[in-house]
Amino acid sequence: MKKMLLRGAFPLFLALACSPLEETDLEFEEAGQAAHQALEEDNGLAFNGLAFNGLAFNGLAFNGLAFNGLNHKDFVSWFNKHPEESDTFMKYLVRCAVPAGQHRTYWDGRRAHIWNGHLGLAPAWVSGSPATREEQQAVSACLGALTNKYGLSVLVSLRGTTAAGASIPVTSGEQADHTLREGCFFGNLFNGEGLFVGNDSDLFSSTQSSLRACALMGGKACPPLKHIGSCHAVCQPDATGSAFSRCTYKGVSYHAITTRIRPQDVYTCGDGICQSTESCGKHQRPDSCKVDCGKC
Repeated sequence: MKKMLLRGAFPLFLALACSPLEETDLEFEEAGQAAHQALEEDNGLAFNGLAFNGLAFNGLAFNGLAFNGLNHKDFVSWFNKHPEESDTFMKYLVRCAVPAGQHRTYWDGRRAHIWNGHLGLAPAWVSGSPATREEQQAVSACLGALTNKYGLSVLVSLRGTTAAGASIPVTSGEQADHTLREGCFFGNLFNGEGLFVGNDSDLFSSTQSSLRACALMGGKACPPLKHIGSCHAVCQPDATGSAFSRCTYKGVSYHAITTRIRPQDVYTCGDGICQSTESCGKHQRPDSCKVDCGKC
């Protein structure tokens, strides 16, 4: 299982991202020679650029995520419309689709953009074939799972399989640290069906909050992700019971990615610490937490 440290992993809107942070480069954090890597993501993918323009129309879906696919005229046109946002999005896309040890490079006429792979969820697509429906769904689920409402750093553990059925590796340390069931993510951004999220455990109480809010807050916490309620109502667990293999929504069966978080990443109004997810007020709830953040 890949454990990812997300620094505001693309709050979902291009120009309207929540709590934007200063961008830093993507870095791998080595823990000795450990088999796992914590991936530090910077802030700022614009999901509205993806949702409205569509991956199917930028030359990638049909031409493959091989190097020649990045030279397709449709991709060039798509990239050049919003080069900075497109560069950020491609870093996340390649992280999800391409395996560790590989990268993709694109020359925009002025400078080279280099994006490193990590999870390898779409093996056929990255070799140059058109993205299969399973690969479209797997990559879309990964992009959804990496969203972060507040744009601040938090560790999250991704569980599931690649589109080819290979398990995403998980280390013993990761299993020991990430003990809270969080959510399921699924959908298809390539064909415009959208992204969906569900909670894998009880929603937060009225006093709780977390940087990882998209699943456990419910409602409209992370638009354009649509919250569908409990994962258990629409998703099928895998053979181990540790992750959901597929979720069915409105008659469509989707490849799913499941997430786990650490207990220390859930905050409680009343613990005496004014967390980044809390604000001043007159009550004892995250958006009005007098005891931790004072009275406004």
